[in-house]
Amino acid sequence: MSRRRWDKIGFGVALILTFVVLLVLGTVRPEVAGTPVAGPPVPQAADEPESVPAPWMRRLEPGERPPQFVLFSFDGGGSHEHWQRFMAIAEESGGRFSGFLSGIYLLPDSRRGEYTGPGHRPGRASIGFGGSEADVATLIADLNTAVERGHEIGTHYNGHFCQGSALGVGEWNTAQWNSELDQFFAFVEQARADGLKVDPASIQGGRTPCLEGDRSILGPVLAERGMSYDTSAVSDGIAWPYREHGIWQFPMPSVRVPGVGHKKTIMMDYNLWYVQNKARNEPQRAEEFAEVTLETYEAAYAAAFDGNRAPLVVGNHFNEWSGGGFTRATERFMAGVCARPETVCATYSEVIDWMALQDPAVLEAFRAMPHAQVPLP
Repeated sequence: MSRRRWDKIGFGVALILTFVVLLVLGTVRPEVAGTPVAGPPVPQAADEPESVPAPWMRRLEPGERPPQFVLFSFDGGGSHEHWQRFMAIAEESGGRFSGFLSGIYLLPDSRRGEYTGPGHRPGRASIGFGGSEADVATLIADLNTAVERGHEIGTHYNGHFCQGSALGVGEWNTAQWNSELDQFFAFVEQARADGLKVDPASIQGGRTPCLEGDRSILGPVLAERGMSYDTSAVSDGIAWPYREHGIWQFPMPSVRVPGVGHKKTIMMDYNLWYVQNKARNEPQRAEEFAEVTLETYEAAYAAAFDGNRAPLVVGNHFNEWSGGGFTRATERFMAGVCARPETVCATYSEVIDWMALQDPAVLEAFRAMPHAQVPLP
């Protein structure tokens, strides 16, 4: 069988594994179980002053290559420890990242009955709620610090209902997606009364639970609300964002993992855990997992940097799975890559703003380039 045929099979297996292995994320709160450059964020705090555009926030000159954007993003966004760790690294390295907030983390456990997931009983969810009132206050403080430093807050929706739930997000219709988003934004507005400084209008996109959901339904819902992007699709290799159903789609790349015989998987922390040991808890192997994961990030970065320069989407959760090796790898990668020449660790909205400055024909030429692939040995 040809190598191309095997790549297609591997990509298909990676997609199937995503919908299987990410289901476990719905059982617990996910995060609990070279010149540095930084650009202007889409303002998220109502009183945030205007900032001076970064040197890279401009139209490309004829024949000029784009910067290598790296998009770090974290689903859930509820762990105080991880907010502090990653904000410190981003501050040191000159990078920015995106946190996709699960809205019910803004509800203390005592108020869980205020959430009714589409097709579910009030107070039910596949993840935890916000804990105590003090826990929610800590999260609000973390979110405020994040937006003050230029990081982006997006949505990871609320109840995290994946395949296997009585009514998972993959089955939702327009009205059900609108209900979920109405509640998400209501929780944000309520938290603003308790000091949250995130402007709801600045929440421009996000990622769906387990990457599930019919994008032909969800996309128009987001567009109708004035939102601009989703990052739940999967691409074979590293691909440029594209317009779909009225919004920008930033696909998660499926890449070869050098440390496991160049098998392909979606470049997300849980998938990288699964491809290494089927997501078994083996904390004694944490450093091994970190090394394999970091090697994969570096190989994907090199493929994009030397190839099509497509934005590199690095999807994660705030987690300490299997001894914390995956978080360790992401920390090391962020600390190093964000300070490299011709490299910008940015938010999704920043990349959208940059694309708006470019000649559409130039962007189309980038999209027409072959997807960047981690090479076989």
